[in-house]
Amino acid sequence: MAVKGNVPYDPQNVFARILRGELPCNKVYENDYVLAFHDIAPKAPIHVLVIPKAPYVSFADFSQNASEAEITGFTRAVGQVARILQVDGPGYRLLSNVGEEGGQEVPHFHVHIFAGRALGPMLPE
Repeated sequence: MAVKGNVPYDPQNVFARILRGELPCNKVYENDYVLAFHDIAPKAPIHVLVIPKAPYVSFADFSQNASEAEITGFTRAVGQVARILQVDGPGYRLLSNVGEEGGQEVPHFHVHIFAGRALGPMLPE
């Protein structure tokens, strides 16, 4: 189900529960600002989610309200995860869905890293 409109942060969303240790994840990387883990329903051979540890609903929320340290920590972590996964050479795709029309399913800002094969066009024709 897509996230509709500007919704308030829901502390019971699945990513918040993962961050609190209530649900398990297959962790790839963690620092003070982010947690990165394998998606449970991968859409590519490599499909990792990178999420901030703080409660931001979307990229718009994150870019407007996160501290400079959080933004820097998150951005550098995405690059670090790509290096850990060894996809920075062959290539990868970053995707962040925002809102209902963007296809966002979890109301916690996150970036998908897709890799492991040629990914084709960005959007269907």
